[in-house]
Parts: sequence; structure tokens; C-alpha cells
Amino acid sequence: MEETLERKTYQVDPSGYYGSFGGAFIPEMLYPNVEELRENYLQIINDPSFQKSYNDLLRDYVGRPTPLYRANRLSEKYNTNIFLKREDLCHTGAHKVNNTIGQILMAQRLGKKRIVAETGAGQHGVATATVCALMNLECIVYMGELDIERQAPNVARMKMLGAEVRPATCGSRTLKDATNEAMRHWINNPVDTHYIIGSVVGPHPYPDMVARFQSIISEEIKWQLKAHTGKENPDYVLACVGGGSNAAGAFYHYLSDEDVKLVAVEAAGQGISSGHSAATTALGKPGVLHGSRTILMQTEDGQVVEPFSISAGLDYPGIGPQHAYLFDSGRGIFLSATDEEAIQAAFELTRLEGIIPALESSHALAVLGRLGATENETVVVNLSGRGDKDMATYMRYID
Repeated sequence: MEETLERKTYQVDPSGYYGSFGGAFIPEMLYPNVEELRENYLQIINDPSFQKSYNDLLRDYVGRPTPLYRANRLSEKYNTNIFLKREDLCHTGAHKVNNTIGQILMAQRLGKKRIVAETGAGQHGVATATVCALMNLECIVYMGELDIERQAPNVARMKMLGAEVRPATCGSRTLKDATNEAMRHWINNPVDTHYIIGSVVGPHPYPDMVARFQSIISEEIKWQLKAHTGKENPDYVLACVGGGSNAAGAFYHYLSDEDVKLVAVEAAGQGISSGHSAATTALGKPGVLHGSRTILMQTEDGQVVEPFSISAGLDYPGIGPQHAYLFDSGRGIFLSATDEEAIQAAFELTRLEGIIPALESSHALAVLGRLGATENETVVVNLSGRGDKDMATYMRYID
């Protein structure tokens, strides 16, 4: 009976697992931090005063609800009904701020004075620096040295907001390495520091906590789609997945609705078999990464394989444990898009709809032609961020 219930809800169980994925695989020095969160996060989140503060800030500061926009010319091209959930219109330019607002309020209630975070594309770093400025808390953001080079506008924004940006110089010098450094910092500063993880990764309760804060996305989609079409459920919900927070938010209120196809799109980089890819479910196997059991790209002896993607936000060797369970159980449909396909999709949306998407979101757009959606079906694409930060990359492809 428990397995049936678990497969129906696809939510975390009391032990912190999604099926066989999840848990908290952490060094002893981190145990007090993680345990403090685990013991308090649900009580804090469900407190009416917390909910009021969170929802007030989402409305008045972030600008929610974000629109659900019917992309008419894109719909015409693919002969189906395509709606874009406009997370690119959030304050700071992406969905990341939904989570950082929630976690900064959590940190305040836990009495923390300093915030540490990791970032890849820089959107989570900007969102963290933003809420730290808002709440007058010290902010340290770790970012891979390579990502600092290719995401210069976001680095400048973080510094302008008062954050200290520290480069991660080991390994591939990308998101994985920034996460390693942020966790090391947290281990060395356990009492006064809260670590705002930017995705549905890490030890329990982070994957569940981040998904709850991002669930506002699918909560809004349901009533917005009903206003547009007369029904709450689309036929497809489509989102890109690196760690997977925007997808977790877009899928959240549809997990138990088996008639809704949940489509996650990973970054294939230069090609799944090229040796330069971040298509975790195609290349990975179960293992432990950053504190949870999930699916990750690794060698035969368990060493993490360096990921590759033109998109800094998808340049991660694993996926969140809930996504691993969605893949393993068959509830989620996992596809991938190459760098070139993502670039083509970005220019297509820009020229058909006048919306410049983030490179991450472009991976989701790139598979629209592969869904097989009919003219009577509805596809919701979570447009997780805007393309301002990626203009240097896009400029290389402009004639």
C-alpha cells in the first residue's frame, strides 16, 4: 500500500526519500545544520504569518502572478496550443527568486545572520543577493570560474547588490564545483550561516523545501489555464532540467494527475555520445551527489563525470532526487536538446513571439516538435528565465 501511495503522489516520504532516491548523505559536521532545518521547515512554512509574509513579497516584490501567455505564432507553427508560463517576468529575471524569498524568510526565523549560495548561470546568485539586500544580511556566492567569465552581467549585478562573489577554481570550474565550495563554507560556519541551495538538490529537506517554494508556478498555471481554456490540466507540461527547480515547480500540482504528461528536457551539449554533455538520465546511474542519492554521470569507479552545456544553468552532472524518481518510475518523460538545438529554439521564439528566452528555457522549447501534440491538445512550457544574461552567447549567432 505504501508503494502505491508513493507512486501516486511522487512526493517525499517521512524519511526524505522519493522511492529509492533522496536522503541526507552528509558529513557529521553538517548534521546539526541539516537536522535543524529538517525539524523546523514544515512548521515554519505552514505558519500563517510565514505564508502571509511570503505571499505578500511574491505579489508586491516579485510581481506574481506571472502571466500564462498563449503563443499564437508558435502554436500555429507546431499545430497545437502552446502556452508560456512567463517566469522570465519575475523580478531578477527568472523563477529563482520564488525560492530565495522563501529561504531568506526561513533563515530569519532560524536566527541566521549570513547567507551562502552557489550559482551556475548566475540567476540564483542574483536572486540570493537581491533578497539579502532586501533583508540586510551578509551574502557570499560561490560561482565557477568558467561561469564567471561567461555570465559577466550577472556577476556585476550580484556585486552591485552587495554580494561577495567567490570563484570556484577546481574541477570543471562550473556549477558542481561552486556547490562543493558553498557546502565547505557551510561546514566551516555552521552556527550563523544558512545555505540557500538554488535547486531541488542536496540533502533532505532541501529538495522538498525548494520544490514547495517553486510550486507557486503550477498553482498559478492551474487557475490561469482554466481561465484561458476552461480546464485546469494541460496535456503536457514542459520544462528544462539541470538540477530541476523550475521543472519541480511546474510539475508540482500535476504529479498525481497521470493524464498530464510531464516532460523534462536535459542538456545534450555537443551530443549525448560526444563526451561533452549534461544529459544525466541518458548517461548516468544511481549514486550520491551533494548529499542525496540520485542519478548522476559517473565513471565505473564512481568518479563524477564533468558535464558540458552551452547553458551554465544546466551544466550539472546530476538531477534532483524527485526527478530521478520521476524518471525511474516512468512518470516523467525525459528528453534532451543539444546546444545547437537550444540556440535555434531561442531564435525561433524571439522572432515568432518577440520574447528572448534564457538558454536554459530554450532547451525546453527545442523539443516542441518531438512531442507529437495535436491541434486539440494543450502544451504549457515553463519559460524559466529571460535571455539578457545570455546575449554574449546569442551575439555569436547573429548574422
